Amino acid sequence: MPRRAILALDQGTTSSRAVVFSAEGADRGRVLGEGRRELACRYPRPGWVEQDPAEIWRSQLDAAKAAIASGGVAPSQILGVGITNQRETVMLWERSSGRAIGPAIVWQDRRTTDRTQRLRDEGTEPLLVDRTGLLADPYFSASKIEWLLDEQPGARGGAERGELAMGTVDSWLAWNLSGGRVHATDPSNASRTQLWNLDSATWDEELLRLFRVPRALLPAVLPSAGRIGECDAAVLGAAIPILGMIGDQQAALAGQGCVAPGDSKTTYGTGCFLLVQTGGRRVRSGARLLSTVAWRIGDGPLQHALEGSVFMGGATVQWMRDGLGIIRDAAEIGELAASVEDSEGVVMVPSFTGLGAPHWDPSARGMILGLTRGSTKAHLARALLEGVAMQVADVIEAADHDLEAAKVRPVSAVRVDGGAAASDPLMQVQADVLGIPIERPRRLETTVFGAAGMAAVAAGVVPDLAAWRGEAAVERRFEPRRDEGWRGTRRRRWSEAVAVATRWGTR
Repeated sequence: MPRRAILALDQGTTSSRAVVFSAEGADRGRVLGEGRRELACRYPRPGWVEQDPAEIWRSQLDAAKAAIASGGVAPSQILGVGITNQRETVMLWERSSGRAIGPAIVWQDRRTTDRTQRLRDEGTEPLLVDRTGLLADPYFSASKIEWLLDEQPGARGGAERGELAMGTVDSWLAWNLSGGRVHATDPSNASRTQLWNLDSATWDEELLRLFRVPRALLPAVLPSAGRIGECDAAVLGAAIPILGMIGDQQAALAGQGCVAPGDSKTTYGTGCFLLVQTGGRRVRSGARLLSTVAWRIGDGPLQHALEGSVFMGGATVQWMRDGLGIIRDAAEIGELAASVEDSEGVVMVPSFTGLGAPHWDPSARGMILGLTRGSTKAHLARALLEGVAMQVADVIEAADHDLEAAKVRPVSAVRVDGGAAASDPLMQVQADVLGIPIERPRRLETTVFGAAGMAAVAAGVVPDLAAWRGEAAVERRFEPRRDEGWRGTRRRRWSEAVAVATRWGTR
């Protein structure tokens, strides 16, 4: 019998990754091969973050070919492709040629801060929250699309004539994989554009008018797990079905096996993202978290989630390495932080691209406070880890408020994943700051595993996501070591520092 496999594509902010998983019996879910390619961001102005759409595609294609080659499988043995992607990042391209019009505007980009502030000033935010579950913030795709249409020469006219297509990264990959035959997204990505109505599960005509986005630009919204189309045989060597599309954070939720209401995970990647599964029920947040779609399997009901987003997680470590040159590699930050018992009053607020949930202040700026003559790079490293952990604590406290109101069980332990979750010092700091255990699985790369799970369900390899969940065993559980007095003092100091960061941004 030929070996059957699933190919999962994980297109992230800093790299494109591909993994071939076994789809065979007891061997199911085992990694057969993988490939990864680095991906650069451009920062043309303060607060602007761009990528080259062509490079996004090239890097993902190269990673996919490398994964297939290293996996020892023929393209014809791959049952399906699952796609997961950095969300909210958006681009325009010509339907006739597939050529991108302008840059991909990355989810971290703040160039539409003035536009979203006007929406708040005009009293439009309650409409956005009601229809989409999202706040008026440049994080989301709608204001980015509007900017591209206004600023790229000829773009608005081309869009109105139906000559252009718009897409988040999943749509861009599906278009290129299929040779231009598939223009589609899934509910998890559509729900992040701020143009998709959570209640009607359709593109919202009033919001399209608000952001001046022509309907002809938009992709079809297809299930997260289901037949979306197929790859052009010339791309990967066979007409492989595209069977899954899902945003990266929702993919991690699936990969962690969070399929019941109240299940939650926090991913530590470029940013940090908490998602709490709320099942078929949309929970409206009173704590400025986001209501979002988890996924849709086939023609089944939408599954919903609550989300809190921290913009700067692992990217803060990159800044200390590349921007300041204080460390040589990411692992060194943990070693430095572990070399001191305390930050000795140094507080870092890593709001380099504004503050996400629950503050939602795009004008906030990064801060390092409390420096003395005795402060060293070890204290800075400790303050950096605490700054990341404090942002996550803000989000989890807000989530507990919403879960209590909705009569859903609170977060009693945090399942973690993502590259930065490999840091023992960071995970211990996180447990200390929260006062609850941190559970780290053996499989840290749950995002790509969740994308594979979508394709596996659609291919009939497994009956549901629970059967695909993979290794449920916890590799390590981090218990809190600090008392409530320590925690309360640090949380108050953090709140004071956040207040400074937000005031500074309005100067």
